[in-house]
Amino acid sequence: MIAIVRKAARRGYALLFPRAFKRHHELSYWNRRYLEQNGCLSNAHYEPLYTTVYGLRREDYAGKRVLDIGCGPRGSLEWADMTAERVGLDPLVAEYLKLGADRHRMRYVASGSENIPFPTGHFDIVTCLNALDHVDDLARTIREIGRVTKPGGCFLLSVEIDHPPTPTEPITIDDQALGKLAADFTVAAAFRVGTPADHDLHRAVVTRSPAYVPGRPGIHVARYVRHQGSTSDG
Repeated sequence: MIAIVRKAARRGYALLFPRAFKRHHELSYWNRRYLEQNGCLSNAHYEPLYTTVYGLRREDYAGKRVLDIGCGPRGSLEWADMTAERVGLDPLVAEYLKLGADRHRMRYVASGSENIPFPTGHFDIVTCLNALDHVDDLARTIREIGRVTKPGGCFLLSVEIDHPPTPTEPITIDDQALGKLAADFTVAAAFRVGTPADHDLHRAVVTRSPAYVPGRPGIHVARYVRHQGSTSDG
């Protein structure tokens, strides 16, 4: 009975205060992982997620300005020491600094993706791994991604598709939603995999397993190239 009451209370809180619930859930997850890993969140697994998965090499990042949207606290771009600039964007940065992010060499910026605080065309490479369905406003986020990506630059996306919305992942990404990227980007390479039972999305995209079944929830992985001139140029 107590468990049922608690579940109902959480559901009610999520409905009444969706942003606060999402924030609380995200921080609870990372605090738990921080304790499980003895105060040191690992980041050694990130490099192939930003290179091999998209058909890129370390050399492709040399001298580039890179932005990772929804970066989390692990140090997703710590491996990319060949870049000219590496920035992690996340609304929870202030809390992540308490989980060890303050020790990283990459720069963290506390901001949502709906209003990215950088000039138009500032970044050569923009990435968003497992975060696009977490945003508050998908249309504004897509416009901002197009705006800050340099013409001819690339956008790397990995996101769950066709899953029902949840309090922490309120946006359902489907082909119609992905089509909004066409205003600013052309698909250079893409593949899809199924959503694994253990929800290890990183392993799934690296191994390209399990197989994607059309019409069922899965993971969309794509490298996009920014048009030379398009609607988000301002």
